[in-house]
Amino acid sequence: MYPEEIVLPMKEELTENGFTELLTPADVEAQLSKEGTTLVMINSVCGCSAGTARPGVLLAVANANPKPDFLTTSFAGFDVQAIQTLRQHLLPYPPSSPAIALFKNGQLVHFIERHQIEGRPAQVIARNLISAFEEHCN
Repeated sequence: MYPEEIVLPMKEELTENGFTELLTPADVEAQLSKEGTTLVMINSVCGCSAGTARPGVLLAVANANPKPDFLTTSFAGFDVQAIQTLRQHLLPYPPSSPAIALFKNGQLVHFIERHQIEGRPAQVIARNLISAFEEHCN
């Protein structure tokens, strides 16, 4: 597990922009039982999370219309049990962090894996998400 002093600033980049943390398995289950669309940013300490994933998600949310009903995040390697529970909802995709998931009424409708984040600019990730929001968030 990563030290809190390393993780907290990376969490705050999202929570200070309206994202709610999913810290426990109960948080994950409660959130995914809600009607509507839920964006989940699986946060990570890696460079692609800091360089493109988090900025891409924030860019998408700032510029999209429509937007997901709920903006959430959980941190791989820190919010361990919450991530394990979340990954059960992401099957058949293998574990991936960072990653970005969009759920509609508890069902996974769009997923961006790490290999789709690495080496891509934040603007490409934002465009991908905005397209998914236009399709599923109405």
